[in-house]
Amino acid sequence: MTGLRRLAVAIPLVLGATARTSAQDDLIGARSKGSPEALVTVYEMSDFQCPWCGRFARETLPLIEREYVATGRVRIVFVNLPLPMHRNAVPAAELAMCAAHQGRFWPVHDLLFRHQERWSDLEQPGTFFLGLGDSAGARREELVECLRTGATRALVERDARGAHRSGARSTPTFYIEGGLMSGAQPIAVWRQVLDSVILAKANVTRTAPNGSTPSP
Repeated sequence: MTGLRRLAVAIPLVLGATARTSAQDDLIGARSKGSPEALVTVYEMSDFQCPWCGRFARETLPLIEREYVATGRVRIVFVNLPLPMHRNAVPAAELAMCAAHQGRFWPVHDLLFRHQERWSDLEQPGTFFLGLGDSAGARREELVECLRTGATRALVERDARGAHRSGARSTPTFYIEGGLMSGAQPIAVWRQVLDSVILAKANVTRTAPNGSTPSP
């Protein structure tokens, strides 16, 4: 697969797919972009405090959205992988997942990366994070309660364990239909990879009996 390191692991490990509740399934939807019926799914394993993740989110993701997500060919699912070296990465991930409960994951995601340099080194980023939640249209009382109780901490930890099992060792890392791609690659690389994967998937679909996709 062009530009990808092949893996034998199945992506459900990333999201801890076994025995998920319907509420958790809804939360996965809240942190996804694109149609569930898209031919290709990209799992983005990311750290909100990682500068390279920020670069990808600000510069490359909008182009992928316009060229591949909006056209129905690609779906993107965000998976938390906060790195130990980033002291505010876990609180940021918990904030984003609390916002996901209100359907505001992506606005908070965008604001966290847009203002990354302002909160990364804060000793106590909580007040700043709540301000981002306000700007994203999240209901503050619910957000405060979610953060106070650590309601999304286990989910963030589960994401990270699954990402490590998938083979991710740095951020950002992307799981794309059986392979991994690491780093904030430019859009030219993404076009090469996605076009190749889409073509391969389309060919498989066309050759499957009755037009159905064969089981892996």
